[in-house]
Amino acid sequence: MTAAADDAVAYPPPPDGDRDEPSLKRQRHEDPNETNQVALYAPPLEDDVDQHNGNIRTSSLAEPTMKLSGHKGSVYCLAYDPQGEMLCSGSFDSTCLLWKAGGKCENLNVLSGHKNAILDLCFTNDSEKIFTASADYNLGVYDSTTGERIKRFMGHSGIVNAVDVCREGSASLAVSASDDCTARLWDARVRGEVGCFEDEYQITAVAYANDGNVVYTGGIDNTITAWDVRQMRKSMGMKGHTDTITYLSLNPKGTHLLSNSMDGTLRTWDIRPFVDDAAGKKKRHEKTFVGGTHNAEKGLLNCSWSADGTLVTGGSADRIVHIWDEPSAEELYVLPGHNGCVNAAIFHPKENVVASASSDKSIFVGELSQM
Repeated sequence: MTAAADDAVAYPPPPDGDRDEPSLKRQRHEDPNETNQVALYAPPLEDDVDQHNGNIRTSSLAEPTMKLSGHKGSVYCLAYDPQGEMLCSGSFDSTCLLWKAGGKCENLNVLSGHKNAILDLCFTNDSEKIFTASADYNLGVYDSTTGERIKRFMGHSGIVNAVDVCREGSASLAVSASDDCTARLWDARVRGEVGCFEDEYQITAVAYANDGNVVYTGGIDNTITAWDVRQMRKSMGMKGHTDTITYLSLNPKGTHLLSNSMDGTLRTWDIRPFVDDAAGKKKRHEKTFVGGTHNAEKGLLNCSWSADGTLVTGGSADRIVHIWDEPSAEELYVLPGHNGCVNAAIFHPKENVVASASSDKSIFVGELSQM
């Protein structure tokens, strides 16, 4: 299988009537006392200005926008490794492609072994392994250097919709969510599952708390449930969405949870201890982000945070990448270009770059203009 990166493929221009509108929808109002936490790439002096349009480059990409092609089916999921050196994509074609995150985004490897679509994937916190969740009811563990599958976890009796890893502590711990109404805990050092949470409904999204003591799940009951890993029981429920929750993402500090739902909204939730939700003094639901859409395909569209926690994005069925300012909930960027549903959109962990994956079988990686 071959995979290639098409250099300098830009997002298509808008219709004639909209040419005067920039892709930047609104300007952010920055506090002069605040410092930007996103590190910008510093290229050599002779290359720090784009010769085509005079714009200052802000990443290690060879071009401001790159299109990656190689998958033979819809691309469902994306993940950067914590160091920002590799990008991994999972597809309906049952494979994952490993790309270099900078330069010309060359294809590094093909991860094979699953017998059905790859629905979710993530790197371990040491960047050495990749966990994959598949519609073949199994999870895979791959070596990110060699691309070889080093372990296969079998135990679910339904489609595995999502997988997440523990950011702190052991790099071998992972949790998965499945249509068999369970979320299961795994340790790459041992054989088989190490724990199981049983719910009443299919689970479509999962997130692992930074300390590894709590697992958050979402499903077709429209509720986010917190599970205590030490006591192996439910500890909290958060309601607000009116349709299936398709994805959960923890912010970098581990204090808030971002959710995407088929009700057409992204929402943030305060998951810190001692927040009084029952008495109504302070509800855990904080902000709602509108603009993205879901369609009849009922895909499990993702959501994610920027490295500094100030921006959020998520998949959308309108073929657009939407990016919001988290503090104000204002939509900042509207990025067209895909010819199919945007299933996943993620931020680079070190640079001012966003990557998106679509049902059009392609991946776009591009710089964000400075605010």
